[in-house]
Amino acid sequence: MAKKKTLFECQACGFQSPRWMGKCTSCNEWETMVELTTDQIKFLKETSTLGSNALRKAMPITEVNEDNITRFPSGSKELDLVLGGGVVPGSLTLIGGSPGIGKSTLLLKIAGNLAKTDKKVLYVSGEESAGQIKLRANRLDANHNNLYLLSEINLSSVINEINNETYAFIVIDSIQTLYSEETPSAPGSVTQVRTITFELMRIAKSLHIPIFIIGHITKDGSIAGPRVLEHMVDTVLYFEGDSNSELRLLRGFKNRFGSTNEVGIFEMNKEGLNDAKSMAGKFFNKEKLQSGSALTVIMEGSRPIIIEVQALVSEAYGHAKRSSTGFDNNRLGMLLALLEKKLDLPLGTYDVFINISGGIKINEPSADLAIIAAILSSYRDRELSSETLFLGEVSLTGEIREISGLTQRLKEIETQGFKKAVIPNRPMEETAIKCFIADEVSKVVEWM
Repeated sequence: MAKKKTLFECQACGFQSPRWMGKCTSCNEWETMVELTTDQIKFLKETSTLGSNALRKAMPITEVNEDNITRFPSGSKELDLVLGGGVVPGSLTLIGGSPGIGKSTLLLKIAGNLAKTDKKVLYVSGEESAGQIKLRANRLDANHNNLYLLSEINLSSVINEINNETYAFIVIDSIQTLYSEETPSAPGSVTQVRTITFELMRIAKSLHIPIFIIGHITKDGSIAGPRVLEHMVDTVLYFEGDSNSELRLLRGFKNRFGSTNEVGIFEMNKEGLNDAKSMAGKFFNKEKLQSGSALTVIMEGSRPIIIEVQALVSEAYGHAKRSSTGFDNNRLGMLLALLEKKLDLPLGTYDVFINISGGIKINEPSADLAIIAAILSSYRDRELSSETLFLGEVSLTGEIREISGLTQRLKEIETQGFKKAVIPNRPMEETAIKCFIADEVSKVVEWM
């Protein structure tokens, strides 16, 4: 008698093992290994060998014809910017974010915009009824005869609807609520998510229909389900920002049809999630600058944004604390060690807290000089000039190094009415901004 084959799968990351283990060796999660049934193992074999029988002959790359990628506007300039210029037909896009951040609101708004341009749109919801979506559509001004709602969690019913009608745009809200009858496991499980994503990818590519998928996120901020979900889709977008704030950031983490450097900025108001019309004053208020505040310019893709850096230095009672919001805590520790070593500041006996206003996160080193300026301002309780911005990367030796896009940043400073800037090198082009050149941190301290 043949021995029964067993297979265990991690419900957190999709890792498979022939034997059970208490801790997954791939994602280090405990008690997540579940034994697959015979039907599930058979289905995995069928999907893994799908298409392997069709032999293809390799050909020189010089003989391969390029794909002509055509795009159409979504009705949102910020979303089009993140996508690389517009929606690509046949693409599969995944949007993730914390609950209440605005994922469903944005896609329903986009669906309404496309429906008004005589495109037939299907909105599939497994979490809300059609009546609930109708209430939100009234608020978003998304009511149109070309927008179709389907409250369904069965994948076969969704596929039948897609095959019976000709849709130009499809929204799935959300991938974790759908289930396939062919896969005997609970909705949201690793096997279900993999199966459904494979079917949606097949539909998008074969029918040339763009499909947007909403995905839940875990406690650590990653998309719930197997990592293969992010590998299978063409584009992965994440919503960032505080749900209590009106500003939302849409950032691209993967894009097969464009750059991942761009970020879309939206405002949440009574009319839903709309494009932020102007960035002036969204992340700073130079009229209310106090000691411990400094201004700088960061680049989000091709867009310069002026932000306010806030620092609080207070005497420590016990072990000194270092905390930062929106800034890398390890880099903060490096800058504090530099100030103690090079400038002999006794910051080891002080608590230091850093906050980036507006809920934005800094992912580039050009704000190092502004961080140091804010720390010194708070330490000395001395207010900085509201007309001056600080730009520069600080090295471990105390040297202030050049940054990219300096000319573009200075143009944004000039546009917003600022007059002075502390920078590491002279700009390539002439500017009306009065520039103070500082190539070492000690010179900044002397200037202050």
